[in-house]
Amino acid sequence: MMSKKRAKKEHVKDPKSDLFTAALLGDPKNESLLLSYINGVFLDVGKAPIVTATVLNPFNVKKYAESKSIVLDVRAKDERGRFFNLEIQNQYHDYFENRILYSWSDQYSSQIKAGAKYPELRPVISIVLTKFALFPQLKNLHNVFRITAHEDPDVVLTDDFEMHFLRLSDISRDYIDKLEGICSELRRWLYFFAYGDKLSEVEMSSITDNDPAIQQAFEQLDRFYADPELRELDRQRRLAMFDQMVVNQEVAKGKAGTIIRFLTRRFGVVSQEVESKLYALRDVGQLDRLSDFACDSHSLEEFTSHLR
Repeated sequence: MMSKKRAKKEHVKDPKSDLFTAALLGDPKNESLLLSYINGVFLDVGKAPIVTATVLNPFNVKKYAESKSIVLDVRAKDERGRFFNLEIQNQYHDYFENRILYSWSDQYSSQIKAGAKYPELRPVISIVLTKFALFPQLKNLHNVFRITAHEDPDVVLTDDFEMHFLRLSDISRDYIDKLEGICSELRRWLYFFAYGDKLSEVEMSSITDNDPAIQQAFEQLDRFYADPELRELDRQRRLAMFDQMVVNQEVAKGKAGTIIRFLTRRFGVVSQEVESKLYALRDVGQLDRLSDFACDSHSLEEFTSHLR
């Protein structure tokens, strides 16, 4: 049962913390929770549930404390030998998609040892929860990527590649209806990640149907933030991420300003709409590409069209 007494309110608890998520799903003692979460993702797209989920890289707080730069992902394996790579991302950074692909390829290629054969390779399935709007042009909250033929998307290159992206950014008080199309097993987990720090025990129990896995996750959330060492590590990580975000914003702002000055010198006055769109961008890589396009454009209209 969910604990009657919640931990004291003075400590900010965040189920979206990547440190907490790694500690929650990366603990071999919580493999039943890991199994529940993966099956929620699978059932939401009509895939058969898995039977077991074994953690391959158990979270170690001492190892993390010594090297805070380690990637906070959870790697697991099911009864069929398929590999899983799970993580949560709170803010977008340059070349995020490349990094996710690299993580997948690293886990896939690491299966090949001396004397191993290609038929022995097993599928790798990535599950990424994002707090930002990744692929906002896609309407679904849960999006699945595979390698398919351009001519006919039903033709799949291989079943070894599969990536699931879940957008927590789409879940808010105003857009809670987006969860209506999500299966109940996954919806409960998304409620936990999105509102675990906002709703009361009674409210959360009612909308998660007293799911034992979610109740246990809540108890783990309380214990995590009741631990002084873990709480301090989480605070330090938040500060580091905030500092990096500020740096990224300043760099992006500078690059946007440079593009605007360059366009002004080439074509004259730049509209407020174009300026606002450029200053709203935070992806430094995208701004670099726009800078190149500003050099190649033959008119402000051509650049503006590309910006849209």
